[in-house]
Amino acid sequence: MNSTPEKPDVRPQFLGKDTPLPSSPEEAVLDYVPNPRPGLTYLVRFVSPEFTSLCPVTNQPDFAHLVIDYVPGETIVESKSLKLFLGSFRNHNGFHEDVTVGIGARLFEEMRPQWLRIGGYWYPRGGIPIDVFWQSGTPPEGLWLPDQGVPPYRGRG
Repeated sequence: MNSTPEKPDVRPQFLGKDTPLPSSPEEAVLDYVPNPRPGLTYLVRFVSPEFTSLCPVTNQPDFAHLVIDYVPGETIVESKSLKLFLGSFRNHNGFHEDVTVGIGARLFEEMRPQWLRIGGYWYPRGGIPIDVFWQSGTPPEGLWLPDQGVPPYRGRG
């Protein structure tokens, strides 16, 4: 007899389908699936080295290297839906701070991980790089938390 509890049959709505980019972050739908290792404390990292959004003043593109780290709770975010969500910012006007914190807060609110942090390493506009960091609280005890690996600005390596 198998003592492993059955996992619900979850079918992400975008996986394996030709899916257009959402026109805005508000229209983007994030898919979540059950955590395949519930009860374990482990870190998941997503990196988006070519993230773009638009400056709300000039409407010019802003570029960033995003690093999203989280410790799953009951669910994990499906990566294609995350890619579509992040891509939806290409036509979104927002200051670096609002965009970075907004992405982290939405993921935290919807996914309900044990812990989440986001680092937004923005390329210079007007000669000043802006780095924005947000986390949901104190990381779980005993978590191996590697450096986000993005050097201070010198052409971003």
